[in-house]
Parts: sequence; C-alpha cells; structure tokens
Amino acid sequence: MEDVKDLLGQPEPELPPNHRSGFVAVIGRPNVGKSTLLNRVLGQKIAITSPKPQTTRDQMLGILTLPDAQLLFLDTPGIHRPLHKLGEYMVQVAADTIADADVVLWLVDVNTPPTEEDQAIADLLQQLTTRRRKRVKLPPLILGFNQADRWGGDSESTAVRVREYEALLGWLVGAQPGDAHPAVSTALFSATTGRGAEALLALVRSLLPLGPRYYPEDQITDVDLRYMAAEIIREKALYLLQDEIPHSLAVEVDEFIERSEQLTYISAILYVERESQKPIVLGSGGSMIKRIGQTARPEIETLVGTKVYLELWVKVWERWRKRQNLLKQLGYAVER
Repeated sequence: MEDVKDLLGQPEPELPPNHRSGFVAVIGRPNVGKSTLLNRVLGQKIAITSPKPQTTRDQMLGILTLPDAQLLFLDTPGIHRPLHKLGEYMVQVAADTIADADVVLWLVDVNTPPTEEDQAIADLLQQLTTRRRKRVKLPPLILGFNQADRWGGDSESTAVRVREYEALLGWLVGAQPGDAHPAVSTALFSATTGRGAEALLALVRSLLPLGPRYYPEDQITDVDLRYMAAEIIREKALYLLQDEIPHSLAVEVDEFIERSEQLTYISAILYVERESQKPIVLGSGGSMIKRIGQTARPEIETLVGTKVYLELWVKVWERWRKRQNLLKQLGYAVER
C-alpha cells in the first residue's frame, strides 16, 4: 500500500505573514541587458545572451524564491519598431507581459541619454493605459539604470540622467517634463558585475503584493529542455556567425531522445532565409556548423545531465520572418 504522504504530496512550507509574490515584467530596448540581469539574479543561466540586439524573441520566466518572497521575472524581447511579422510578435509579447505584470522593471543604459527606442517604450506604456477596449492600469514602475560599472558620473550627473528618462513619463502624473515622478522608482545597478543587484531586488520585493508561492522553491524556470537546447544552439550561432547572419536565423529541435541514462540524442535544424546564407552557416567543408555544435554541446550536456550526441542541419525557409504560417510552426505567433 502506498504511503499516504506519497499520495498527498509534501505539505507546503509555512510562509511568513508578510510573504510577497508576483510577476515582474523586465522590459527595455534591444541589447540593454535584460537577459543578463535575469541570469544574474537567478545565479545561473537560463536566458541566452549575445552582443546582437533582439536576441530574445519570446517570454522567458525566471523564478527567484527567497525566504519572504517569490519573484517571477518575465524576460521579454527588446521593444523596437517592428519591420516584419516576427518583430510584431516580439513587441506584442512584451506588451502582453506588461499588461499582466505586478511590477514593471524598465531597463535603460545609464551611460546614454534616451534613444528613439526608449521613446517608443514610453509611448507603448502610455498606449497600454489609454486603450479604449482594453484599458490597463500600469503596475508600479521601476526605471532600472543598468551598466553602472561603466558609469563615471557623480551624483549630480546621475540625477540629470534620471530626469532625462523620467521626462519620457510625464503623462504618468501629469507633470511637466523634467519633474520628479513619485509614481516611478529608480535603481542604479550593473547586471554584468552584480553591483546594486541586491538593492534592486529589495525594491522589487517591496512593490509586489502579498501572496503565496506559485512554484516549488527549487524551480527556476518553466521552459522545457527542448526549448533551452534550441536557444543554446542559436546563441552559439549568433556569436560565431557575427554579422553575417544577424536575425534571419531560427533553430528548431526536431528530435530529443534519451537513448540511455548516459546519452541524449538531439537533432536540430537551423533555418535561414536565403540560399546564399546556407553555405555561410555550413562553412567550408562543414567547418562552421561543426564549430556551432562543438560550442553548444558542453552547455547542453550540463543542462540535460548526460552526454549529448548532437546533429545539426541547415535548411532554407524563404522570408520566414514575414510568413505567418512559418512563424507559427516555430512558436512565434500571436493568437488574435
């Protein structure tokens, strides 16, 4: 007879009465450090990074469980003005994430004044709160000034930079541009070095509502191994291909088989948009595709906990970023 404890499961741990929990939408323009921050606060890598903008294409959940809180970070694609259906999907993912969040953490680069992309984010936030059919109450907002490790300004120049970004949000409180905004919190930190990260987490926690734990304390994400393996392959390809195949590359794992307790077989397809791109990804005599596999394999083996037999293939999908049916097959499709 099965043990009653096995049937009922282990009891939930008793939580402190001030336990907080909720979703934190991490937004910002492309390549501002959102995925780097997520990996930093979780203490391990779950989101791929690269020097190229728009590396993140979909929402990624990172779960940080503390004794008195559970912070559910939602890493989003960089918000930009889309040029194709993939770009439209990425911006829609970010907008939907903001609408469902308990706190919005908007990352900006403290080393640069607001860009056109930052203005586009401010415009999106305003649009979300003024839609007639789907009016959204903007959650508490944190302006997170990233890359503090490269910032050499004094307190006065820091205050000036903060006001420059706050000026984008004058509509929040009906204030004049440049005024302080009590509805917006600010934090200065470095996702790369971790400087200021603890203070940022404390600020995020203080803005979350009281609530339970939604996930087990040892869980750090909700995405499966198949998805993460595909993302690791794409990350390595982005680094190795440099500027030759920027964003016209997609990766799909078509086979993921545990052949034994010691070996996992993975087959993945790298899609490009033009025939001329295929030989670049393959390389002379298959040298480039081999390097991508060799670079990705150790990280995937750490992920799955076994040796990995990895096979990579290259196929051409003409203009896949602009074709709704192909985007849907890759999981990049918004249901309307």
